[in-house]
Amino acid sequence: MSFYWGGFIFLFIIIASFLLLIVGIWKRLWKVLICSGILLTLPSLYFGGAESWFRVLVLFPIIPFILAYYTKKKV
Repeated sequence: MSFYWGGFIFLFIIIASFLLLIVGIWKRLWKVLICSGILLTLPSLYFGGAESWFRVLVLFPIIPFILAYYTKKKV
């Protein structure tokens, strides 16, 4: 039964990070974008152990950090 909870928590983290990414881009809040990048780091480390193109997902958390940098620099 704990396997299902692990998958549920993993999926919840991914959905929450995408929601924070959308809100951060929409409202231009750099702190929310940083939280989104931090939340995306754990799933990206999981996909880093894959053998195929799933390793590219490791680079995805860089996007919210870059957006947060440019958002803070403009404000």
